[in-house]
This record gives sequence, C-alpha cells and structure tokens, in this order.
Amino acid sequence: MHFLDQAKIFVRSGAGGPGAVSFRREKFIEYGGPDGGNGGKGGDIIFEAVAGLNTLIDFRYTQHFRAPRGHGGSGSNRTGAGGDDLVIKVPIGTQIMDEAREEVLLDFTHAGQREVFLRGGDGGRGNATYKTSTNRAPRQHGTGWPYQEAWLWLRLKLLADAGLVGLPNAGKSTFINAVTNAQAKVGAYAFTTTRPQLGVVRHHQREFVVADIPGLIEGAAEGAGIGDRFLGHIERCKVLLHLVDANDEDVGESYRIVRDELENYGGGLIDKPVVVALNKIDTLDDELIAALLAELEEASGEEVIAISGAAGTGTDWALDRLLEAIGPDAATVAADDEGEDAIEWSPV
Repeated sequence: MHFLDQAKIFVRSGAGGPGAVSFRREKFIEYGGPDGGNGGKGGDIIFEAVAGLNTLIDFRYTQHFRAPRGHGGSGSNRTGAGGDDLVIKVPIGTQIMDEAREEVLLDFTHAGQREVFLRGGDGGRGNATYKTSTNRAPRQHGTGWPYQEAWLWLRLKLLADAGLVGLPNAGKSTFINAVTNAQAKVGAYAFTTTRPQLGVVRHHQREFVVADIPGLIEGAAEGAGIGDRFLGHIERCKVLLHLVDANDEDVGESYRIVRDELENYGGGLIDKPVVVALNKIDTLDDELIAALLAELEEASGEEVIAISGAAGTGTDWALDRLLEAIGPDAATVAADDEGEDAIEWSPV
C-alpha cells in the first residue's frame, strides 16, 4: 500500500455536438422546410469527495481525464444526445489547485461534496433554428461550443482533530498505538514513520481523530530529513500534541527546533493550541523527571505533562487536555461502545 498526497492531472470537458442541416420531406406534403436539430451538450468534469479513500495513489496511474463530447443533431428536429459527465472521485480533505500551485480552486471537506469544475460545451444550433420569414431554407448550423481543459494539482490534507509533532524517536508512533488501534511502525531508529498515520481515539464517551506525521529535524523546511511536506496534513487540526523525548540531552532545545520548523513552514501551525508532553518518563527517576519538566516548561512557557506512551502513564491526562482544546466538535459515542478503531489506508 502506497501513500501519495500530491498528484498532477489533466482534465478536459466535452465539446458540444454540431447542429444538423436537414429539410423535411414527406409524401403528400407540398412544402417542406428545415428540421435540423441542435447538437448535444458535452460532458462536465465533476469532482466528488467520497469516504474510504485516503490516498491519491490512483492518480499516479491515471493522469488524463476527458469527458465525452455531445452527439450531433439530426433531422426531424432531433437533438443530439449529451455527453456523459465524468465524475472524478477524490479523498475527503483533497484540495484542487491550479498548475502553478498558487491558488486553491476547490476544497473538499466532507463526504458527498460534489463540485462541477469544467462545464461541457453547449451543442450547436440546427438549421431549423435559423429559419425566418425571409430565410425559409437556411443551410447554416452551429458547430458546438468548444471544450475547456486544464492542468491541475491535487493535494491531500488529512482531516484530523489533533496532530502529533516532535523530533524523530520522540515516541509519536508509540503514543498513537497506545491510544488507538492504529498500527504505526515503531523502531529504535530515526524516521520509522515515513507517511502520515490516522487513528481514532475514544475517551470519556467522546471520539476524535489523531494524525501522526514523520518527525521533524532542524532544517526540515530546507528539505533536511524527510522535510516538512507532511506538515500540510496537520494544518486542519484544532490542537497539536508536541512530544519531547525525556532522554534528549537538551529537552528545551528539542522543543525549540520543532517550533522553529513549524514557524518556518507557516500555514498557521505556530498559532495553534499546543499540549506539550515529556515522553518516555518510564526510564527515569522522579527527581530527574521533575528537573526536566521544569526545564521544558521554561523553554515552552506551557504547562508540561509527563507521560509514557509505552507504559501508558499519563496518556489519559494528555487525552483530557486534547479533548478540552477540541471542544464540542469531538463526536459523542455510546457509553458501551468500547475500544478504538483505526482508519485504514485504502485507495479504493
């Protein structure tokens, strides 16, 4: 299964069909006349957000989308058949951008959202519509309106309520595995997470979505490590959970590195509410934990939570703080609905 969050595609609506040039000829009818029908309308290009899609991988193999053109008109004032609309299904959270990637043209934020992007050309007029009192046998007809076409960029921004940030090996994957049924890869080396991971948290009969993204290192905005391209997936989050590894030599510096990269990226990430947590405290004694908490609180200016994703220590406290920041937007679930569900990645 591959994760793809950007894709470039070409789209073209259908051209209108030509009008017909035809004349009525019937037995025992002395005078005929023009009876050419109009051409059919070309198909529209329509984008639709659907549930169950969480990647743009399908657009790696199909990049060109062309709607059929309208059919030509015919005699007896028969209008040509219109071309079928072409519906392009995209994941929820997809943005449609211009070729230069400077302007967002469409933004799909909920399932079932359906937008006409390019309208098909109208059909041309048949010669029957040109008939006048002075021009009773017109032979002109319309050729149909032309198609519209464009190169576009699709960019996927995952829809999550809370986002996890931190340096590589800060314990983000362990945390999301502990509080959801997600199965993020965990390893004793940097960048075990190479693509965003979603998980659904159920806590105090409330439900919200958490997004885990690859870790940031100093210089990520300039492409160091995996870079900062995945930060777009937490732009829509209401709150960030910033995890700092208690085993780092300088926890204050670890915090500042990530905050600097968020500021360099932009997108309003630096202004989002943040919950700061000192992770992996299960490996330290109480005195050292207290000293690190004080150091991290001084660097961040925030109240810091001491947690251990591996041992489960303090995770409920962290979830309480996230729920407070998310507010009433967190969904309510039945009291007897136990367990957490992971959102599986699937292109279809």
